[in-house]
Amino acid sequence: MEFTHETVLLHTAANELNIKPDGIYVDATLGRAGHSRLILSQLSERGHLYSFDQDAEAISEVERKFSPLPDNWTLIKDNFRDMTNSLAERGVTGVDGVLYDLGVSSPQFDESQRGFSYRFDAPLDMRMDQSQELTAKIIVNEWSFNELLRIFNRYGEEKFAKPIARQIERARAEKPIETTFELVDLIKAGIPAAARRTGGHPAKKVFQALRVAVNDELGALEESLGEALKILNPGGRIAVITFQSLEDRLVKVMFRDASSVQDVPRGLPVLPKDMKPDFHLVNRKPILPSDQEVENNHRSHSAKLRVIERNAEEAD
Repeated sequence: MEFTHETVLLHTAANELNIKPDGIYVDATLGRAGHSRLILSQLSERGHLYSFDQDAEAISEVERKFSPLPDNWTLIKDNFRDMTNSLAERGVTGVDGVLYDLGVSSPQFDESQRGFSYRFDAPLDMRMDQSQELTAKIIVNEWSFNELLRIFNRYGEEKFAKPIARQIERARAEKPIETTFELVDLIKAGIPAAARRTGGHPAKKVFQALRVAVNDELGALEESLGEALKILNPGGRIAVITFQSLEDRLVKVMFRDASSVQDVPRGLPVLPKDMKPDFHLVNRKPILPSDQEVENNHRSHSAKLRVIERNAEEAD
């Protein structure tokens, strides 16, 4: 099946990696290889790109479309939270750049049977990795009212989380909730009519919350970023594109902590070398897509790019 997918902040993100032709780079979110192909085009034969995706369909589609792959491009089917181990198995313990393009790719949204979208009637699935057991159907039908309330509040920032969870609780007592459209109807029933008329599709926030919970997106991101910071070579950069506030906040805080001086004694006139942070922020504020990109690709409207760099080693 052919998919169309317009990569958000394509050239901007690659430029911010400050790519060295002979460097080792990681595309943590292969998708349909928009960023990977651009990074690869800037590498010499001595450079290498490792591209991760937990979605077997994404790996297969890229292998089919770009076969034969060049020798300096390795595709890895794995969750990016396992990046360090997967790279170590291939003899890689340090990298010069890591790029994350978070969220669900356009093909995953557009392929109705994956159950990511409220626009198509499909089984409640939402798994990025089709081999895992946990699905949206399990969460909707088996997680407690309080657990539903927690994820709708925390991951969806849905202000009508309680009445929506009550609607789900009542409906599943009668029969299992099987499809996306069944869930959409319950969400609409839990939101006052006046509120449904503004702010986009009424199911958007709950669907986001379920997707984040099914795939443990925030937990995986926190683990992966922590590992990426450890294996980044001096002068190397990590660039992260986010599409929702929870992810952006997590990246912002982790980057701020990594680039800040911790627990400085009061009155210290000069900061000792061993107390200086190992990283600095490349951009204090997130880089946003241009008006032209937003006009051409609506999915880019909420994108934010943050970049951090490991300081180069100082000569003694």
